[in-house]
Amino acid sequence: MTFETIHSEVLYRGRAFNVRREEVRMPDGHVAQLDIVDHVGAVTILPIDEAGRIWFVRQYRHAAGVILLELPAGTLEVGESPDECARREIREEIGMSAGELHKVGEFFLAPGYSSEYMHVYLATGLHADPLPGDADEFLSVDRIPVEQVYDMVQTGGVRDAKSLAALFLARPLLLG
Repeated sequence: MTFETIHSEVLYRGRAFNVRREEVRMPDGHVAQLDIVDHVGAVTILPIDEAGRIWFVRQYRHAAGVILLELPAGTLEVGESPDECARREIREEIGMSAGELHKVGEFFLAPGYSSEYMHVYLATGLHADPLPGDADEFLSVDRIPVEQVYDMVQTGGVRDAKSLAALFLARPLLLG
């Protein structure tokens, strides 16, 4: 199958992402217009303390119009590796550093319209080491026992896609 980009144009340049429109010749010869969100990539961190609790943040998400329970996460900065981003974001969002950071997987977040690629880390050996958070983030931190988290997943208590995917990827490590 061959897909050929005929024309590409950036429609919007933003702080966290750009939007481009492309004309693409499909394998059957017809031409489609596709709008694509270009994103530099991101990380999701699954911090677990020695008491077996997973650390989450509650954050208002304006696009959804609700406060969501999410794992700490963030966007890569220019030139920053996913490991470096994970170490920075956990400090900014929950005020903790990880003694150990273990990559458990990666995935495209919404490949139908976005290039965003997510790297998932399990963080253990937590200790206090806060960094100032982003000015536009108002977060509260919740610590929830692992078994309770997976019950919440089944009953709709966790509705954030990146958090659900991360919890799925880490499940064998957390529940055996």
